[in-house]
Amino acid sequence: MFRRRRREHADQPEAAEAGFWPGEAEPDEEELASEEPGEAEATAGPAGRGPWDAGDAFPAAERVDLGSLQVPVAADVEIQVSMAEDQAAWVTVVRGDSSLQLQAFAAPKSGGLWDEVRQEIAAEVARAGGQAGEADGPFGPEVHARIAAGDQPGAPAGGPLEPVRFLGVDGPRWFLRGVIGGPAAVRPEPAQPLEEVFAGVVVVRGEHPVPPRDMLEIRLPAEARQALAEQMEQAGGRFQLPDPFERGPEITETR
Repeated sequence: MFRRRRREHADQPEAAEAGFWPGEAEPDEEELASEEPGEAEATAGPAGRGPWDAGDAFPAAERVDLGSLQVPVAADVEIQVSMAEDQAAWVTVVRGDSSLQLQAFAAPKSGGLWDEVRQEIAAEVARAGGQAGEADGPFGPEVHARIAAGDQPGAPAGGPLEPVRFLGVDGPRWFLRGVIGGPAAVRPEPAQPLEEVFAGVVVVRGEHPVPPRDMLEIRLPAEARQALAEQMEQAGGRFQLPDPFERGPEITETR
């Protein structure tokens, strides 16, 4: 569905976690040309509500700056950044037994990427033996799916189908995907706090050209980068970053 540059699809952490990855071709010249800075035609979330573009007049809130994603801090929520090789790969917001995975991707100025991605998700879920259907949500159309637990890293084969909600919002030259898992995937009460976090996200696209569907860079905050540097120094330069499927460095705010 999406890719990161200079990595083979089989190694993509976001693909392995979701359990599927459609085939795709490299972007052509027309796609790349559409990524030149200019007036964007797409708009972020529903009118008067986020997720927001960095150029919007968005509501002030305490947010963790993760480069392409500014994630709001909320009560009883942990913000985790998972690493792959030497780069941050995705952001997970955890509240109780529920979670919201966040990733932002480059998109054409014409927008409409979420319409394509919903079809791809449903098709791949079906091929993996799961179930998927569309439903209306607070941010527009969603994909409600049930994915075999065995399709997820570390889970035994043949496990039960786990509920997952895929959210998507097309912004100005970006696309934000959210994946809600746990009780929040089926119950409105635990879902609401995570939906509020999703609505409060600010996407920083930048003006540099990026091929459509490439993931926008996630950067660790200064304190997390310093902690990793200290671990490397203590290990005499032999320190290796965590496995992408292990719990990554965390920024925790509990109120």
